Amino acid sequence: MSETGEVAQATAGAKAEPQPRSVRVVLFALMIAMLLAMLDNMIVNTAMPTIVGELGGLEHLSWVVTAYTLATAASTPIWGKVGDMYGRKGAFLASIVIFLIGSALSGMAQDMGQLIGFRAIQGLGAGGLMVGVMAIIGDLIPPRERGKYQGMMAGVMAVAMIGGPLVGGAITDHLGWRWTFYINLPLGAVALAMVTTVLHLPKKRARGRIDYLGAALLTVGIISIVLVTTWGGTQYDWTSAIVMELIFVGVAALIGFVFWETKAAEPIVPLHIFRSRNFTLMSIIGFLTGFVMFGAMLFLPLFQQSVQGASATNSGLLLMPMLLAMMAVSLVAGRVTTTTGKYKIFPIMGGVLMSVGLYLLSTMDVDTSRLMTGVYMAVVGAGMGFLMQITMLVAQNSVEMKDMGVASSSTTLFRTLGSSFGVSIMGALFTSKVQDEMAQRMGKGVSLPSAQLDAASLARLPEKVRDAYQYAVAAGTHGGFLLGAVAGLAVIVAAVFVKEVALRGGSAPTSSAQDEVKTVETV
Repeated sequence: MSETGEVAQATAGAKAEPQPRSVRVVLFALMIAMLLAMLDNMIVNTAMPTIVGELGGLEHLSWVVTAYTLATAASTPIWGKVGDMYGRKGAFLASIVIFLIGSALSGMAQDMGQLIGFRAIQGLGAGGLMVGVMAIIGDLIPPRERGKYQGMMAGVMAVAMIGGPLVGGAITDHLGWRWTFYINLPLGAVALAMVTTVLHLPKKRARGRIDYLGAALLTVGIISIVLVTTWGGTQYDWTSAIVMELIFVGVAALIGFVFWETKAAEPIVPLHIFRSRNFTLMSIIGFLTGFVMFGAMLFLPLFQQSVQGASATNSGLLLMPMLLAMMAVSLVAGRVTTTTGKYKIFPIMGGVLMSVGLYLLSTMDVDTSRLMTGVYMAVVGAGMGFLMQITMLVAQNSVEMKDMGVASSSTTLFRTLGSSFGVSIMGALFTSKVQDEMAQRMGKGVSLPSAQLDAASLARLPEKVRDAYQYAVAAGTHGGFLLGAVAGLAVIVAAVFVKEVALRGGSAPTSSAQDEVKTVETV
């Protein structure tokens, strides 16, 4: 792209920028859609025991979550490309409609098989919700101005994590489990109406046909990876035939995908975006952040319930120190980025705080107070606050506007895959350590209690077994958090190599910004 073209693009973007009030209205609608995607699993997880009690099919319970996760991960890059080719608004509205159809059908499910299938439909829509939100924000708000809206997105995440279990429990108890799905319908209708009437984006025409072969290969690769991380070490041994076959299929599909994308006329994920150093580094950092974040969210409530005797009913509240710190720091980092245009220091600080916080969490034992646990969690949350939105901001700033959708979807996909690996690998370490500790303290022939014991069930155990179990859980979380601290160190290493390119949307395009765009095209 020529320097004149870059200036023209920036000028055109400035002229097309909506008035502040319109932006706020659109952002409100986008945040509702984002809340739908994030809140759903948190609400449904709380209702799962009731759902199984009515529909049966306990042996298929995990597929209610797995079907949704697989469909979301597999559809994410496709939604991004469809938005780039055919227009962001239409793709986003379609994803909301599909999500709502899946929600309505899930609420009407009559058996576990139907519920699993309908959850997959819901997941297909959810894949477009998050990508659509990020890409539309990327279209509407220049990167330099986007930082001041980061707190809103972090706030939505905090509301989903804290409020989801509480809302899910209340709905299940008073309205029935089917309303955990039906509750999406009025929220989605509001988002649909607002996006339809207020959001105005340029219409696009497809320059070619969708890369169906590339989409199929990427889908097979993603599904295989997610199934390996979901099943490995739990339902099947890591060395079992089915896990080995999935690894082979996944690797072969991804190699074939990369080869095909170099030849496709309109690739589903244009590989040239990875020629930007900043985009590649942000994808790595996003993967590591997802790895740490969801692993921590898995083990923190488990430690507090099993070792510190906290109630499982308010499990979302247990994460409040981490989520509030994340929201506050994200807001401050966004404001500073908007004011100064500087951002490189934030992923470095995020990696440092995340590593320190996770190391502190790894030192917890049966004598650690809830207050100290809360302090350690706040340190981790502050680190995540520096990372959560900055990764997307820098990734979007590293590509041309025509690739905004695939940049957003690729960054989201890497974070999703990171979370899948984090839960799987940290979970395998945890389970192995718990079994070893219980065997040492109780003998190899002892029947191990479930790792999901609540405070009431724990109190009913014989004192010797309870003490051994609490020590075992503390030892298990130690290994998981220590691994997370190592991932935090890797974030620091990656962040050091980030090039601080000027954010688009400042007073004038700078030569460094132009150089970065040229790098994407020519390197």
